[in-house]
Amino acid sequence: MAENKIIKSKYFFEEEEIEQLAEVSTHQYRPWEKNEKLKVVGKGLPRLDGYDKVSGSAVYTFDVILPRMAHAATLRCPHPHARIKSIDTSEAEKLKGVLGILTHENAPRIEWYGRSFLFDPHLRYEGDEVACVVAESERIARQAVRSIKVEYEILPFVVDAQQALQKNAPQLYEDGNLMRGKPSKYERGDLEKGLQEADVVLERRFDTQVVVHNPTEPHVSVVKWDGDHLTIWDSTQGVFSVRSRVASVLGLPESNVRVIKKYMGGGFGAKLEAGKYTVMAALLARQIGRPVRIALDRREMNLAVGNRPDSYQTLKAGVKKDGTLTALYLKSIGSAGAYPAGTGCAWPLRSMYACPNVKVEEYSVYINAGRARAYRAPGHVQGFFALEQLIDELAEKVGMDPLEFRLKNYADKEPNWNIPYTTKLLKEAYLKGAKAIGWERRNKTPGEQPGPVKTGIGMSSQIWWGGGGPPAYANLKLNRDGSVQIIAGSQDLGTGTYTILAQVAAEVLDIPVEKIEVILGDTDVAPYCGSSGGSTTAPSVSPAVRDAAEQMKAKLFSAAAAHLGVPESQLKYAGGKFYSAGEKSASLDIGQLARKMGERVLVTTGRREANPEGYAVNTFGVQFAEVEVDTETGKIRVKKIVAAYDLGRVLNRQMLDNQIHGGIIQGLGYALFEERLIDRNIGKLVNANLHDYKIPTIKDTPEIEIYIVSEGDEKLSNTGVKGVGEPAIIPTPAAIANAVYNAIGVRMTSLPMTPDKVLMALQS
Repeated sequence: MAENKIIKSKYFFEEEEIEQLAEVSTHQYRPWEKNEKLKVVGKGLPRLDGYDKVSGSAVYTFDVILPRMAHAATLRCPHPHARIKSIDTSEAEKLKGVLGILTHENAPRIEWYGRSFLFDPHLRYEGDEVACVVAESERIARQAVRSIKVEYEILPFVVDAQQALQKNAPQLYEDGNLMRGKPSKYERGDLEKGLQEADVVLERRFDTQVVVHNPTEPHVSVVKWDGDHLTIWDSTQGVFSVRSRVASVLGLPESNVRVIKKYMGGGFGAKLEAGKYTVMAALLARQIGRPVRIALDRREMNLAVGNRPDSYQTLKAGVKKDGTLTALYLKSIGSAGAYPAGTGCAWPLRSMYACPNVKVEEYSVYINAGRARAYRAPGHVQGFFALEQLIDELAEKVGMDPLEFRLKNYADKEPNWNIPYTTKLLKEAYLKGAKAIGWERRNKTPGEQPGPVKTGIGMSSQIWWGGGGPPAYANLKLNRDGSVQIIAGSQDLGTGTYTILAQVAAEVLDIPVEKIEVILGDTDVAPYCGSSGGSTTAPSVSPAVRDAAEQMKAKLFSAAAAHLGVPESQLKYAGGKFYSAGEKSASLDIGQLARKMGERVLVTTGRREANPEGYAVNTFGVQFAEVEVDTETGKIRVKKIVAAYDLGRVLNRQMLDNQIHGGIIQGLGYALFEERLIDRNIGKLVNANLHDYKIPTIKDTPEIEIYIVSEGDEKLSNTGVKGVGEPAIIPTPAAIANAVYNAIGVRMTSLPMTPDKVLMALQS
């Protein structure tokens, strides 16, 4: 049986290093063979929840309906910066069907963001919460919201991060617009010395836009009180994080708060934290003694629940004639929004290549706009867009092929801590992807093709963490009929978690996946797992499931030996049945064995083991893009993307391909279409809907080829799995940008690369 101990666990979640105590398994299981030799793991099995979703029987949080349920809606500030002078809710209160109204005048003073409150009379962006109404229907609630009369003191505003740093800029806080009052800095080596040693020094500027998550299912909560116990159905990426936050602000024991999330229509990072709307609904539900549902509309989604921040990046690099990098420098400025949030984008520059002299200065700036939140590979997408274009230009300056230049500066050890990687197969990915795209076809001289329509090929590297880590737990229950339940406090965001966890247990127990039920996303039922983000779910939870399944298998071996009266060493196990050596005709399946044990249910609890000490855990990859650019219209069409990755073991090839396809399409949108547009004259959002906010459609989707060069990371965990959610999007915009340069001979330094920007670049 597995032994356990308590350790101090460290791993990266999004861009933050998490450090916490965790109970881990110390049992060393035999590493799995290559996927081709496994029965279930690695196979492209269809989703276990596929029928529910395509038949319409899947109940998302948006679909939850409870008896006597009331509906809430939020009044949001119409100005970019204002202070409430007075608020009159009397007309709204008179409306038939209105049940209650919360404002800063009658709501508890609950701290939020560390610098504000649930309802704050000082409103710092268009969309800040002013009041919340609960009524018999959503229509009545929204009608009541429009009836509330508010007198505002209009304050000066600033919606551009660079302008916000100027001395005469309007101030969001008394201590200024720069978060923490200073930039975040990192340095290794001697930058100036590295620049002096260089034969070529380049300095370039790049900028990227603000984009919005816009998942299909909006942010929504349904809350219900039973005495002093609160149940929350929430479209969230972290049921336990929502439980902790809501219990804390409402002064409840966490045992009194239950959070449920079964199905979810996407999150991309915006749903990693508890929303104000959930707490407002809980307060109103307690006030009226009825369940309350609150769902944000698409405009609110674009205003108030997060975005990928913009970036203004100045990069400087030094390189020797032989292609050796000697120095890298980055200064970045990003918009945090109206409240504290991270905007950094330096990890790619710090981590991707071997360079002894590196310096970084990152400025996170308050502006009068919605607060930034983690968005699929935060910082990395914008960071690689700039870095990888600079790498291509450096290669060109010293007369090297861009791929050859990257191989020249390949980092065999993690550059920040000078420690080895658990695995790194990026060279193999480079070669596989280059062959698939036909790297030799790229224009030797960028823009050399005749005619108005030109094609080009470009590439971009990728690094991310994605190793996950403890704590993560899974219960496995074996029923008397031989069916199995896996119960874990993780979340399926639509990415296939239900299916891959069943595949892990099926591989160990050698039973059909159809006999396994997976239960996720319920804090009262399941043991703890972390939030689902940062490509950590599969690498954190799948080892815990294997641990639980291996414990169950060991328990069954012991029971079978006792029942059959033979030593365990003489037992064989296959297809969910035990055989005594030499007597295969006499078998005992696990259901029969469970019944003979006289127990209704056999239970084991699996734990994620510790990450290996002294190693860096990262994913690596590369994307190659082939594009077509019409130099008369400025339109860019992405013809093909080839993606090659080192991701550890693949649990389900079909779902992995789905993840990479989705990331590439999302990255294409970031590269070519998407942008939150604020009118700088009035400080208001002008494209807060999916008609004016452009996202890719199937018509924009290129041909996509995917190659996986890894078989499993045996140093990392008992499943050897790393995450794929973030790596899929990271290199896409940079690869497209480098391909555009190869096509037209002009570098695009600003995202999105819209036709007008292409034409302006050509004219300049």
